[in-house]
Amino acid sequence: MFNKILIANRGEIACRVAATARKLGIRTVAVYSDADANAKHVMACDEAVHIGPSAPKESYLRSERIIAAAKATGAQAIHPGYGFLSENEDFAQACADAGLVFIGPPPSAIKAMGLKAESKQLMEKAGVPLVPGYHGSDQNPELLKREADRIGYPVLIKASAGGGGKGMRVVNAATEFDAALASCKREAINSFGDDAVLIERYVTRPRHIEIQVFGDSQGTVLYLFERDCSVQRRHQKVLEEAPAPGMSEARRREMGEAAVAAAKAVGYVGAGTVEFIAEPTANGDLRFYFMEMNTRLQVEHPVTEAITGLDLVEWQLRVASGEPLPLKQADLRIHGHAIEARICAENPDANFLPATGRLDVYRTPASASFERGDVRLDAGVREGDAISPFYDSMIAKLVVWGADREQALARLDAALAQTHIVGLHTNVAFLRRVVKSKAFSQADLDTALIERERPALFNAPPLAAEVAAAGVIAHALVKEAALEDSDPWSRRDGWRMHGAAVRRFDLDMRGEHHVAKLERSHHGALVLHLGDRQWPLAIGSRGGAVHDVTLGGARHVLTVYAVGERISIFSPDGSAVVDEFDPIAHAADGASEGGRLTAPMPGKVIAFLAKAGDAVKQGQPLAVMEAMKMEHTITAPRDGKVAELLYAVGDQVGEGGELLRLEA
Repeated sequence: MFNKILIANRGEIACRVAATARKLGIRTVAVYSDADANAKHVMACDEAVHIGPSAPKESYLRSERIIAAAKATGAQAIHPGYGFLSENEDFAQACADAGLVFIGPPPSAIKAMGLKAESKQLMEKAGVPLVPGYHGSDQNPELLKREADRIGYPVLIKASAGGGGKGMRVVNAATEFDAALASCKREAINSFGDDAVLIERYVTRPRHIEIQVFGDSQGTVLYLFERDCSVQRRHQKVLEEAPAPGMSEARRREMGEAAVAAAKAVGYVGAGTVEFIAEPTANGDLRFYFMEMNTRLQVEHPVTEAITGLDLVEWQLRVASGEPLPLKQADLRIHGHAIEARICAENPDANFLPATGRLDVYRTPASASFERGDVRLDAGVREGDAISPFYDSMIAKLVVWGADREQALARLDAALAQTHIVGLHTNVAFLRRVVKSKAFSQADLDTALIERERPALFNAPPLAAEVAAAGVIAHALVKEAALEDSDPWSRRDGWRMHGAAVRRFDLDMRGEHHVAKLERSHHGALVLHLGDRQWPLAIGSRGGAVHDVTLGGARHVLTVYAVGERISIFSPDGSAVVDEFDPIAHAADGASEGGRLTAPMPGKVIAFLAKAGDAVKQGQPLAVMEAMKMEHTITAPRDGKVAELLYAVGDQVGEGGELLRLEA
């Protein structure tokens, strides 16, 4: 076994690998960029080496700097995590050339599976089922268009060197093909340095089911069952679970054996995932097709660990050091059900635009840990850390285990309800809505689930306005009570010798203005007025940010955090964000945006799709920005004419930066 390894990654996966290494008595070396100088993964390791500026291409993608750091610190092996250089055969070969063990498959296996088109040709020879499509090397756009027409729409354009949903577009009609192809190629070249694509028939009710495989250097390959990763947005996974609901034992064995055949075809060693698209058949079973193989550890590996009781990172380390796999296929069993939720910095109600900012509040379930149990949290951040525009938007992975799927669902909802993040947009509330949706709760799964459930999932009402207002008032009163002394003349609660006192709170909730009034009687009784409605109100504090609020006879446990004028309220029933403001101080605010078109998130301008003087229609694409490794198209908010472009292609733009001006 190794004495010291270098972890060539960041964030939660670097922390995850470090935790297992520590358990095995292996020392660890972290690498970090300028943006990550004080990151959690740096503190989780025994040593740390600075490798460059914040941009990944100047730090985490600089293989020579990473290898130099490993040599300088005496590391014997490099764990690449996932993303960055984890599926780069040149990096794996460079490690070997430097006398370092690459904790992953051999370069030949990475190369064989790294290009989607070539890997599908290889799988066809190995007898693994394939989706009908074009996997050739000729990338002439006219040929690709003809192939799409031959296959029949809808088709899927997919970056041949891709992964993680990048460089992928669904095309529903021939008229959409050219623009989708151009966008795929831009995103592919930016993400992978290769703009080659393949074209496939788009399966209209697909389930995304993947098989965890593991091989050792003695030639043994096992499958550790399946994960269902069908719940996706923008072709990226949101929820993953194991085992796949509705999977028969016969189909599980057939898919597992196909995955093992795929791995053996390339001489695979280490942890890998064979991904399949599956569609229902008339008899209720599943027909499956090979999609791709990820030659690395997957983000969602903890759900496999939860149902098998195994530590897959430990297996990686043992296999990489030359040990055989510790179990045989017949020894593996499924125990219970596990679900993973990816908590991301993004705004689901704005087409999942990535968000950046400071984690002013970051509270997670008290029982969550890296260790196997009912609730597990894998995270690479702490309260006070910043989510930057340089890296992926994922904040943490919340994993729950239950004796069955119903229990796992209940535990996941409860754990998400205890996850409080303040300071930037997140998808936590959205995840709760997905978990409680009819389709997901009944395991009616396919990759279009989020779109099918759109009315229930997007722009859903938060906490009732009166509950949110009661939370604001509870926070204010408890905070003021802590400042008071025993002198009744210095009390700040509005007490009067005769009559009632009324206190006004001006609140903005989801863009709507509300005036809440707190009436306090001479005897201390409280009444909340909101519009033409009113409720008796009683407030008690549990200490800290947690308050017992009884509103009109209904009891609520509210956790309230305030950062400046913004107040975040969390309850088991949902959450709300409220802006409390002084109406006099804000009287001059609210000027019209006029003809301004601003960036919805920080990022880089990839393209302008109109020039000064062009007439444009509402909804017409005007600009393309790149943020957190994804492209985002910005459209015209109304009809008009482009008066001026205020940035150049390649410029970095902050959130709210004015990209261009429209005139009527």
